[in-house]
Amino acid sequence: MSLKTFKPYTKTTRGTVLINRTGLWKGKPDKTLTSTNYSSKGRNNYGRITSRNHGGGHKHKYRHVDFYRKKFNLNANVVRIEYDPNRSCHIMLVKFEDGEKFYYLAPKNINVGDIIQNGPNSEIKNGNCLPLKDIPVGIDIHNVEIQPGAGGKIARAAGSSVSISGIDGNYSIIKMSSGEVRKIDSRSLATIGVLSNPDQKNIKIGKAGRSRWLGRRPHTRGVVKNPVDHPHGGGEGKSAGGRHPVSPTGQSAKGLKTRDNKRTDKYIIRRRKKKRA
Repeated sequence: MSLKTFKPYTKTTRGTVLINRTGLWKGKPDKTLTSTNYSSKGRNNYGRITSRNHGGGHKHKYRHVDFYRKKFNLNANVVRIEYDPNRSCHIMLVKFEDGEKFYYLAPKNINVGDIIQNGPNSEIKNGNCLPLKDIPVGIDIHNVEIQPGAGGKIARAAGSSVSISGIDGNYSIIKMSSGEVRKIDSRSLATIGVLSNPDQKNIKIGKAGRSRWLGRRPHTRGVVKNPVDHPHGGGEGKSAGGRHPVSPTGQSAKGLKTRDNKRTDKYIIRRRKKKRA
């Protein structure tokens, strides 16, 4: 996939950069693997807004992607590669020898007609899914399980991958793209390759309307609100907020560590790198 630019016929097209989806499936998704996408629009079960600036957006079906990859010892044929409005990477429709179909995350350089496999005896090949203990050190992988049988949780976004940097007894040492190094049970499954659509990060939306199509509502800064609406609000003229950055509910917004899972601290060998200010 490559990026697509436009001639500057208008102010919008001058700066717009989108993904060129030539080669992707142009029809509708597989009906048996989709369902109606009931979005909460940022509200909880009481109807109260818990995540601001969500709402609207174009209607779309939810594609049920299989992150477990538990259908072992059967060959699957890649039928087509599709755009998925619910995630940043592309997905592929695969059909097994017994006729059963699944949606999987599509890695880079996978083509229609390729044969893929799941299970311990699979070949080390792009798109195949194996336990970590059967994957050589240094190979790029994605859709990695944190616990065996729990389904892939790590490296599922467009262009993302992690790599195996070593073995420690019954654990594989995984290096994340964030710089974190951690141990994961070697029985956990992972898929070979780097995920598709790496140019997703280079998109320039171009106009406010496209954000609304994606379900993103306008965001208003706290310093321009009234004191009743935000801790940074009020003040005479153009003020700076008068305190460290916080959310509307008063929680620190920059640098506050919210991780509270000491149970898994023993598996983290090195913390992720700190971002430069």
